[in-house]
Amino acid sequence: MLSAAVERHVALMRACGFVFDKQAGLLSGYAAFAEARGETHVRTATVLDWSRRTGTHAQRRIVYLTVRRFALSAVTEDARHEVPPPDLLPQTARQRPAPYIYTPGEVAALVAVADRVASRRCRVPGQCRLLFGLIAATGMRISEALGLDIADVAPDGLLIREAKRRGRRLLPLHPSVAAELATHLVRRARVRDASDALFLGDRGGRISESAIRRTFGNMLALTGLEGVARGGRNPRIHDLRHTFAVRSLETCDAGRGAVARHMMALSSWLGHVNIVDTYWYLEGTPTLLGQIADRTEAFAAGASS
Repeated sequence: MLSAAVERHVALMRACGFVFDKQAGLLSGYAAFAEARGETHVRTATVLDWSRRTGTHAQRRIVYLTVRRFALSAVTEDARHEVPPPDLLPQTARQRPAPYIYTPGEVAALVAVADRVASRRCRVPGQCRLLFGLIAATGMRISEALGLDIADVAPDGLLIREAKRRGRRLLPLHPSVAAELATHLVRRARVRDASDALFLGDRGGRISESAIRRTFGNMLALTGLEGVARGGRNPRIHDLRHTFAVRSLETCDAGRGAVARHMMALSSWLGHVNIVDTYWYLEGTPTLLGQIADRTEAFAAGASS
């Protein structure tokens, strides 16, 4: 009975447009755990026991709240379900590494040395330079870049299929980036491979993320960027995506309406389901803070006149 209720809940969430894969897995695991105990309805004690199987408090709370949200839905059909209290597992402070916002010169330096530190067995000359250039110029995720196939290169841009939330989107390219990509396609066509991947590994098939991260570590060393992020950390590949978002907002026209429209467009461009996720990408750069100060002074002057 519990598994059937979970299946109905998952079907409802997906019908509403949610991907719901991770949540479906968690709920399926919980239902199997509860049914093994002979239970047919949600019980708070069992939810707590199930959540203890995770590694951290944050993960435990995610599991707990996922089952709680299911219980809120299930109890409308069957009052015998218990709804776990919302504050039984209090929230802890969310720790995210502060992003490093690259300067234009640092981005250019990283792209310039990419091929110098790439594997000597690289089958497509120049592909590392293009890969990091694409990430910097479009703000795409590293997983999305590595998931590109040759067929994803369209006349009007790049089709991103392997998105985090499974939503497809088309990214138009600057002419200079499109020209580099066209050159890469010519070189890629000369290499025979069973894979249709745009970026190839040394032994054939799609290049791995671990290989790219090793290359990026060597790029940091060669450009003197090791340890320059907050707390002495190394900047990340993902920080190129943060940098794209921040630089994009720096070029936005003044005015609340323009900023609101820009944020909505940026959220879609980055492939975010919720605009709240886009705000995580923004950092206070001197340019942005200066713009905020100018607009605040203008607003204050207008209010006092």
